[in-house]
This record gives sequence, C-alpha cells and structure tokens, in this order.
Amino acid sequence: MRVYLFILTFFASLSVFAQKDEIDFDAIDSLYREDQFYINFTYNSLRKTPDGFSQNKFATSFALGFLRDMPLNKSRTFAIAAGLGYSFSVYNQNIVITNVGGNNTYNLIGQDVNYSKDKLSLHFVDLPIEIRWRNSTPESHKFWRIYTGLKLSYLFYDSYKFVSTTTNIKSSGNTDLNAFHYGAYAAVGWNTLNLYMYYGFNPLFTSSAKIDNQSIEMSTLNIGLMFYIL
Repeated sequence: MRVYLFILTFFASLSVFAQKDEIDFDAIDSLYREDQFYINFTYNSLRKTPDGFSQNKFATSFALGFLRDMPLNKSRTFAIAAGLGYSFSVYNQNIVITNVGGNNTYNLIGQDVNYSKDKLSLHFVDLPIEIRWRNSTPESHKFWRIYTGLKLSYLFYDSYKFVSTTTNIKSSGNTDLNAFHYGAYAAVGWNTLNLYMYYGFNPLFTSSAKIDNQSIEMSTLNIGLMFYIL
C-alpha cells in the first residue's frame, strides 16, 4: 500500500512541475535570430567574352544552403550571417573544348557547324558571408530586407558536353577552370521573395585557357530570385 501511495505521489509531483515548466509557444521571443535556409534561381550572363562569342541557350544557376544569423544591435535589425551551401551552374555557349595530347584547346564554333549542344556544367561548395539589414520585429517575421555580402566558391566537379552532326565530346576535370571563385552579391525584397544579383570578380578559366593566343577572361553575372525559408 505504501508503494502505491509513493508512486501516486511521485507522478502527481511530476504533473505539478510539468505545469509550471509548460512552454508557452505564443510567447514573444525578443532574442530571435533569422537563421534561414535559402534557395535561389538565376540567369547566367557572361562578361568580358571574346569576339564572336555567343550564349545560344538559356544559361541557369541553382543554389541552396543555410545561413546562421548573428544580430549586432538590440532591436536585431542589423546582423551578420555566415553559411554553407551548394550551387550548380550551366553555360550554353559556342566555345568548343577539345583535348589534344593531354592539353585542352579552345575554339569558337564556326557558323557552318551544325551542333545541338555545347554545355559546360559546374558544381560548387559555397561559403557566403553577409551583412544584413531588415525591419523585422519579435511579433512578425514578414519584413523588408537588404542583405549584401561576399561569396567564396570551390569548384569540386565540372563536366563538358559537345554534340554535333559529326562529333560527340564528353569530358570532366578541366584543370584550366579556376578552382576558387569569389564575388559580391545582394538580395533585396519582402518576406520570402527577393531579387538577387551576384557579380563574379575572377574569371571562370585560368590564363592557360586561350583562344587565338588570347586568354579567356569571362566572368559571370547572375540575376534572379532568392527565397529565404525560416
């Protein structure tokens, strides 16, 4: 009988403590962080292209990742954030890449060549660091934002494919591509939907990649949409 009384008393005590420590999910969190997953879709426009160069199909990029928010002021309207992500870029253009004697050669495709595909695909690990302004409040996470920062990207895989009526080329591991890329970006918008732009500072290729003894100095400008998800 004493055992039953002890068990009853024990569980009754737990119930009292549980009620005292019950979480109020509706309480306002004045120390909130805007930790966010992000997804963006952009159009790739290439700058500093060689004479005769053209992008013959719609070139796109896709990126996703996570950003850790670190507020800088009491109202938490200013912050810095750092994150980790993945991005995938496709470039459809008229430069054919062939391997001769273990070395890559680059040539612009003549107008008399009938081809259906000339695609370079790049996969990156991204490290974004940004400064953030927003007019968020503890009561609402729907707000205007201006986020801008720098992004360092490491190229971990590349593939190239060219298909014409007479030739079919597939390759990967092009050592003439820059392994590290860096640039500035900005995201401006309301709530989940934001305009996004990235400006690459360094070229896609190293100085080893040449057309008619001129280095290929193309760099990328990406414009599209950024989605932030809490």
